[in-house]
Amino acid sequence: MTPVIIHPLVSPWGRFGLYSYFIDAPEPAIVDTGIASSPAEGMIPALEAMGRSIEEVRWILLTHGHIDHLGGAKALYDLTGGKAKVVIHEADAHMLRFRDGHVEEYEHGRFQYLSAPDGIERQRATAASAISGEMEPTVLVQGGEILSLGGDVTLSVHPLPGHTPGSVAYRLDGQNAVFVGDAVQIHGAANRFPGYTDPDAYRASLAYLREEVRPERLYLGHPYRGADGEPYGVELGPEQSRRALEESLALEARIRGAVERYLHDGVVAAEPTCSVYSPFERVAAELGYDGDPTLEPSPFFTTLHGYLTQYAENS
Repeated sequence: MTPVIIHPLVSPWGRFGLYSYFIDAPEPAIVDTGIASSPAEGMIPALEAMGRSIEEVRWILLTHGHIDHLGGAKALYDLTGGKAKVVIHEADAHMLRFRDGHVEEYEHGRFQYLSAPDGIERQRATAASAISGEMEPTVLVQGGEILSLGGDVTLSVHPLPGHTPGSVAYRLDGQNAVFVGDAVQIHGAANRFPGYTDPDAYRASLAYLREEVRPERLYLGHPYRGADGEPYGVELGPEQSRRALEESLALEARIRGAVERYLHDGVVAAEPTCSVYSPFERVAAELGYDGDPTLEPSPFFTTLHGYLTQYAENS
């Protein structure tokens, strides 16, 4: 395969940076789009500095449906003159079609544990400001598809459910460069806790990456942190990729063990207390987690709710 250069594109938002990637193929692609302002404020100047133009982009590849990864999709699509194909897994496509999909995800998940009476209104306001527009995807994927970026450059699509139901990896075939968005969480980003909605699927996806895909280069959506709190960076070589997957699996096992010790005998949650970690304060204590679980996107509550839901379904 013709060697392809990959350029990280960073957009600031909140407490951590959002990373997109420009794949300089015959039909250029951008993986993930940041928020509504990212294409105009971040991508255009970055591409111009390379001597390239945003109008050249022919593929917009979304790794999953969260605001900070698809928020700029409509704006980017418009800047290409409507010439780019927008790709997303069918399980997350509703998040691209409807802003309210993000509000519903919040309401049915982490909102149940947060003392934020205005949380739904704030989530709706965030979706309105950070998502550039609702749109119908051009290409729906399930996993197993091969996308041609022109010439002999191809991407294979790999389903990685767990972080969201429709999380995917795009693998640049020949180079085994793998774009995973937020499907590999290590020890989390700014909140220092990994976030995933389906623990069993998350673990299976990590094992699949480690044992089947075995990336030579792994491209992350954020600078996720190791056990020492230091960021890994977002472009990982073979050894770092392997270590990131091993650390992610090891931490998932620790969280699962802590949850199983306290959610048992038909009791799926303790009575609420005044603890900021309620009703999971015993899990937080065993894990030594002392971060603020109320800061959005609240991965502590998202993840623990995922275990709670799976435990209830299997009891």
